[in-house]
This record gives sequence, structure tokens and C-alpha cells, in this order.
Amino acid sequence: SDDPASRKYAQWTGKSCEKDGIKFELREVAPLDLEDKLQEANQDPKVHGIMIYYPCFGAVPSFYGGRMDDHLRDSVAVEKDVEGLCFTYRHNLFHNVRNLPYLDGTPSTKKCLLPCTPLALVKILEHLNVYDESLPVGDRMQGQTVTVINRSEIVGRPLSAMLANDGADVYSVDIDSIYLMRRGKMLPSDIDVETACRKSRVIVTGVPTKDYKLPTEWVQPGTA
Repeated sequence: SDDPASRKYAQWTGKSCEKDGIKFELREVAPLDLEDKLQEANQDPKVHGIMIYYPCFGAVPSFYGGRMDDHLRDSVAVEKDVEGLCFTYRHNLFHNVRNLPYLDGTPSTKKCLLPCTPLALVKILEHLNVYDESLPVGDRMQGQTVTVINRSEIVGRPLSAMLANDGADVYSVDIDSIYLMRRGKMLPSDIDVETACRKSRVIVTGVPTKDYKLPTEWVQPGTA
């Protein structure tokens, strides 16, 4: 990608890998060669992890349907996907499948990877003791109400699904709709944003603009 932010992200990735003793190789290829080069990396036994720095094609459509960037994301081999964004990991996240039953064609107990930003938010909630560790894994948000403002595919939607899969009632708010998410179900809701926030123990705002401000009077004492 020629995107300046993507290039900077690649530099930071390289520095982090070097610090941890991981060999990092940045491969820059022409857009029309990217799919073939990705398949080469998928099949290269010397490559153990793959990241693609988006946007590569932006909104350009794919011959296979959808956008080309989405096709590339889903073409990363699950064995080498270090971001948890390929089809298998996304499918498992939304279906609450927490382990890969098979890897390289053999039975596996490896945990599924989760996208890093939603996972970081879950870890923060665990640190704040919002998760009840006395309950079994998968039920530790039981009885909690959460509002997540923004339903992006990178943060808002996967975060809402992760919290719902852990037992919470999650109000997923986007520009034109509000849904209640409960363990694999996305139910239309006629609640408004203020009411959802006032009911919530946790509020997450992921609106990608500096102009958005959540009215503080909607936030109840003790809300994370």
C-alpha cells in the first residue's frame, strides 16, 4: 500500500518484531501481482505469519465478488493469519467457536485468534473487574448491559459479538440503527441511544471523528 499510515504501521511492526526476535520482511509488490504473491507466501514454509497493510485496492471490486481488499483478507492461510481477520477466524468469532478443530488437516486445540483492538478492549474490561472471574469462561459478562457506538467491521461489530458471546446484552449503535446482540443473535431494537447508554455498565465509543461527543449526563456512576 502507498498509504502513509500503512507504511508507518509497517515500520512499527518491523521494530516490534525485531525487539522480540522475530524476523520481519516487508514485501512490496505491484497491486496486480499481490494475489499471486500472497499465495506464494501462504505456501512458503519459511513464512510463519502474514500481515497485509491495507488499503491495497480500497473500494475496487473483486472479480470474485465483494471488494478486492476483502478477497485478499480472506485469502490469507488460517495457519499464517496473525491478525485473526481471515474468513475462518471471523466465522468462528461470530459463531462463538473458540478453538480451531483442525489445523493443517489434523485435529487441533489451538485457540482462535481474535482481532487485536476488540481483544484489547476486552482485556481492559477484565482488568477493571467488569468480567466476573468466578463464572465459567463464556459467561463472565452474564447480566451486564453494554452499549457499543459504531458497528465497524474492524472494532465495533467484533467487539459487540465478543461481549455478547460472553453473556452480555450489547446494544450495537450505528448511524441509522440500533440492534441488541445476544449470543449469535442480532435483534432489531426500538430503544434510543440515550436510553441504551443509561442502562449500560459499559459504554464504548468507536466513532471515527473527533467531532463526536457523548453527552456525559447519559453515563451513570460506576460505568466503565
